[in-house]
Amino acid sequence: MPRALALRDLGILAATLALWSADGALREQGGALAIVVAIATGVMTALSGYLAHEWGHLLGARLSKSRVSLPDSPLSVFLFRFDTGLNVRSQFLTMSMGGFVASGLVAALLLATLPMHALSTWTALVLTALGLLATAILEIPPFWRVFRGAPLPRGGPAYVTTRN
Repeated sequence: MPRALALRDLGILAATLALWSADGALREQGGALAIVVAIATGVMTALSGYLAHEWGHLLGARLSKSRVSLPDSPLSVFLFRFDTGLNVRSQFLTMSMGGFVASGLVAALLLATLPMHALSTWTALVLTALGLLATAILEIPPFWRVFRGAPLPRGGPAYVTTRN
């Protein structure tokens, strides 16, 4: 399954890069098609950023030798489920940090490389900022609680507990 997920995400990245090429060609022409392509480019860029965030989590989990379960389908939103019953605090923190680091790198890459005058860029940046806000709201509080000594989170779509 990791191969299927990797192929899925590489396909999404390739489509995103192709859209950036089309966006660049259509940007000067203007018109409805240019606007549609620009918005699609921005959306796909933000989606690619989300996927990089998820792969960052998985890399952190793998680096810490965490026990994870992979999805049954490549259509899954999450790349894996973190097993809070078989992993320890340091593994949770490393897994979490992987996603945070990946998000920071994606944001920096977008700011450093995208043409700031383009609708596609602003679409990508706004959606990426919303993704970063969602991360701050949903992921940083449990990370901080565990960092400060609380037990690992139980339940939720990204977690599974196989042992107490």
